[in-house]
Amino acid sequence: VQLVESGGGLVQPGGSLRLSCAASGFTFSSYPMSWYRQAPGKERELVATITSAGGSTNYASSVKGRFTGSRDNAKSTVYLQMNSLKPEDTAVYYCKVTLFRLKWYDYWGQGTQVTVSS
Repeated sequence: VQLVESGGGLVQPGGSLRLSCAASGFTFSSYPMSWYRQAPGKERELVATITSAGGSTNYASSVKGRFTGSRDNAKSTVYLQMNSLKPEDTAVYYCKVTLFRLKWYDYWGQGTQVTVSS
């Protein structure tokens, strides 16, 4: 199982970024995918979960209305479109999948840094 995030960077407040997470090693279309983030000195928090077919996404209240999760099952890739970014969105962003391998395991990508600053 491999998850590779990309698309992070430095952006000014009010700007936008689109994160991508390319997945391999499992049947991508069968599993929900999640985005998490971790700011310095804080716990990792759930940002969004996209259902396996991409029909719906649940969001943390802090990003609802600004972030949009989506996926392309043909490309085994999940996305996070982030608009109206705020300094408090600064964090390392991770994608995650939970797979059953005799028991349930969480698999994480390496993360991509998002910095919102003027």
